[in-house]
Amino acid sequence: MNDFTMAGSERRATWALGAVFSLRMLGMFMVLPVLTTYGMSLAGASEPLIGVAIGIYGLTQALFQIPFGLLSDRIGRKPLIGAGLLLFAAGSVLAANSHSIWGVIAGRALQGSGAISAAVMALLSDLTREQNRTKAMAFIGVSFGITFAVAMVTGPLITRAVGLSGLFWLIALLALAALALVIWVVPTPAAHLLNRESAMVRGSFRAVLTHPRLLKLNVGILCVHILLMSSFVALPPLLVQAGLPRESQWQAYLVTMLIAFVSVVPFIIYAEKRRQMRRVFQICVLVMLGAELTLWQSGSQLWGLLAGLQLFFIGFNVMEALLPSLISKESPPGYKGTAMGVYSTSQFLGVAIGGTLGGFFYGQGGAALVFAGCAALALAWFVLSLTMSEPPYVSSLRIVLPEGVSVDAALEQRIRACDGVSDVLLAGAEHSIYVKVDTKRIGRSDLERLVAT
Repeated sequence: MNDFTMAGSERRATWALGAVFSLRMLGMFMVLPVLTTYGMSLAGASEPLIGVAIGIYGLTQALFQIPFGLLSDRIGRKPLIGAGLLLFAAGSVLAANSHSIWGVIAGRALQGSGAISAAVMALLSDLTREQNRTKAMAFIGVSFGITFAVAMVTGPLITRAVGLSGLFWLIALLALAALALVIWVVPTPAAHLLNRESAMVRGSFRAVLTHPRLLKLNVGILCVHILLMSSFVALPPLLVQAGLPRESQWQAYLVTMLIAFVSVVPFIIYAEKRRQMRRVFQICVLVMLGAELTLWQSGSQLWGLLAGLQLFFIGFNVMEALLPSLISKESPPGYKGTAMGVYSTSQFLGVAIGGTLGGFFYGQGGAALVFAGCAALALAWFVLSLTMSEPPYVSSLRIVLPEGVSVDAALEQRIRACDGVSDVLLAGAEHSIYVKVDTKRIGRSDLERLVAT
């Protein structure tokens, strides 16, 4: 078998964990396009409290994301993932049985407390070999984008058929289905492997949090999700006012998501192949700014709202693909896992802030104030993006050293001398090296041959 061909156990682990991740994310996003319309019928509901219900999931996710990731190193990946899915299911059941907005808020908070994303990625690292790990993680990333699109379309359809309570019951069933996959389908690793490319490492957070380039990217994903959640506090009821009933809004989301998915491809190809990621990043911020201005000025004109929605999803989908790649390029060798953990925490903080502020602004001044505030944030973000530098076009590699090869300064010097190597970290405890390389000039096989000689 080709060493770069996935073994059966690797394929099984990849698709099963991808399904676990997708089922959980599907449950989170299906609520987004319907809570502001169907949720207003709950006892005690108001626009600010609807915003809290949307955003509180992100707050508890942000609070537990890093602690759960570190805890999985101690108690095991699968037990922690199982516990997180049970918490998610319990929160869904609580929300399904609630007839007041406060019950839904409590259920959403409990859903978010099952923060398993870091543990899922760490388990995927345990179950795949170095040369196949990038492919496995790319599969997870693609599944995230597809899941978001499916959720935006199916959420309104399902809620139309079974109501908001029925939607939460379905979300609970999805969580239990994911739990069944973890118990009976996902392989159990023989050992937990410390891999700094996919797991968070104690003692690394200060370096990541104070890294100026990573800090700007974390602000970026924060802004993306503030804009997303704030906009979707105001947009669904505004579409109703414009003549698009809540039962039919799935059609608008289906068309806009399909167009947005097609639009992502040329942006990413241009950014990666032409090495113009900074320019594409700034263009996408401008697209999202244009989307918010369009939504702001459209009032209750349906075609203007649909145009703004289309622009928003084009910018959003490109950013969701671009930002993780930028984090990988900018993170120092051996810090990628920690950098992604901080990135995910920033993402969920954006969910919390966006939902809460969006609800507050909607209650104070209606949809126009929400979109005006989002436009102001996008403008400030664009100004910040002008200070960004072009990223290094490098990839992160972890090379496990053969038996008998010493992890010493001489080895580090030999690797640093290679054309295409920009940085090296020796990890003696793992008997490995972490390398940042330009893969157009040197590849994994070249480095493996070098360390073996």
